[in-house]
Amino acid sequence: MAYPSMDKIYQKSSSAEYEMEVEKDLAGHTTQGAHGVNYHHAAAGDQGSTFFMPCKSLLGEGALVGAVSQVKALGQKKALIVTDAVLVKVGAAKALTEVLDDAGIGYVIYDGCLPNPTVAQVDAGVKMLKDNNCDFVVSFGGGSPHDCAKAISMLCANGGSIKDYEGVDKSTKPMLPLVAVNTTAGTGAEMTRFCIITDEVRHVKMALVDWRLTPTLAVNDPKLMVGMPKGLTAATGMDALTHAIEAYVSTASNPITDASALHAIKLIATYLPQAVENGKNMKARDMMASAEFLAGMAFNSASLGYVHAMAHQLGGFYNAAHGVCNAVLLPVVQKYNSQYVPELFIDIAHAMGFTEVGQDKAKAVEVVLKSIKDLNKRLGIPQNIKELGAKVEDFEKLADNAMKDACGLTNPHQPTREEVIELFRLAYEQQY
Repeated sequence: MAYPSMDKIYQKSSSAEYEMEVEKDLAGHTTQGAHGVNYHHAAAGDQGSTFFMPCKSLLGEGALVGAVSQVKALGQKKALIVTDAVLVKVGAAKALTEVLDDAGIGYVIYDGCLPNPTVAQVDAGVKMLKDNNCDFVVSFGGGSPHDCAKAISMLCANGGSIKDYEGVDKSTKPMLPLVAVNTTAGTGAEMTRFCIITDEVRHVKMALVDWRLTPTLAVNDPKLMVGMPKGLTAATGMDALTHAIEAYVSTASNPITDASALHAIKLIATYLPQAVENGKNMKARDMMASAEFLAGMAFNSASLGYVHAMAHQLGGFYNAAHGVCNAVLLPVVQKYNSQYVPELFIDIAHAMGFTEVGQDKAKAVEVVLKSIKDLNKRLGIPQNIKELGAKVEDFEKLADNAMKDACGLTNPHQPTREEVIELFRLAYEQQY
């Protein structure tokens, strides 16, 4: 599409007098400073930035019950519930089905979604939806059910194979209405345009980034998160912290995503240890639900970086838990990034509670990296990717795949192939 000249569009607001006043207003600000005062990366283009959100989001205790009227307002008749067998077996899914029963909304349950959902699982879900004449989808669980549900919804509307949609904005039609009911505090998948599906043939986690993948309605009820075991609480919480930090240093960040990222970091640093230590601490659960949503708001628009680009490969190769992969890689990749944007670690340090660093960027980098490692150790996160099953002989292939991952495009500095291999090596040898 041809656009009018920028000069023609904005000529009325670009007079010499106007420009002089703007110069005065921005005196002392730079385009390479901390986001607290301005942008810290050059603009990617001349058409502004986009902020992505679900149409509606329900948050806080009782949100699931409050969602009923919203679901009924969609006007759909029968849902395909996408979840995993464990949530069905332990009875957790009854919280959802009982609400739907009371509302008179029909459903069938697809519980074939496993951690790191695959192409085959998506295809099976599509078949069940069509065989049962479902007209919308409800995901119940964490990142895996949400991602599987997104892929099912998109495929039913657009056709073909889910492999066709790997990359950015590949779909052409809106997906089926999707209600994402979240039971973990970490992935942000219930409210983002990201979808990660494992290609079991290539052993690659495909990143689908598409605005049409954003759920119609997101539901974050901390009452549904009380039953999360300590390990899952820790892993998903570190996933959320990774989202917030990567979004903050991203080249696509802006003051709006920064506000979300920094407050997410503040809440996670405060409440994640409490939620892990006592899963019935409702204040901690509630604040972590808000924190992961804020982190989702941040990376949904600012995108991510090489922690995720590399973590996706570990998950695809070794079926390792995504949140754990992120947690292990986070200090390694951020140490690399700190060489190029050390000033950004000042606000991160402050958000973590280390205000004593003042404006000392070297000290800020030091305390942030130490804090991440200390938190990993406290939460029982493995020390390195060797413990996750990674093999040195795979590093070159892992690096090649990571460099193709869409999440790496907004890393604050683009590493070379040799540097990515070295990052995998450092993560392999890391000790807390």
